[in-house]
Amino acid sequence: MNGSRPLSPPALARWLAVDTSTDRLSVAVGAAGAAAPLAQHDGPGRPQASVALLPAIRALLQTVGWSLASLDGIAFGRGPGSFTGLRTACAVVQGLAVAAR
Repeated sequence: MNGSRPLSPPALARWLAVDTSTDRLSVAVGAAGAAAPLAQHDGPGRPQASVALLPAIRALLQTVGWSLASLDGIAFGRGPGSFTGLRTACAVVQGLAVAAR
């Protein structure tokens, strides 16, 4: 190492988190300093996750009154888990990040 320290991630005021890697679909929105998510969705995963993911994200953002562009960060579960589920979350998060610009 060259003596440098790893950078700390910035505090995220508004975030979206997605996990499609298991047999459960989990989506949550939260705010910095909150002890728990402001809104969350838990439902069947696997093939159903692909159908339910975007509507769940839209509904949660609407529930808290946020737009996609107002998010400071989007996170996804990167495993271990189902390969297809991991690809689903990664692809959706990348698409949302591009759309939010």
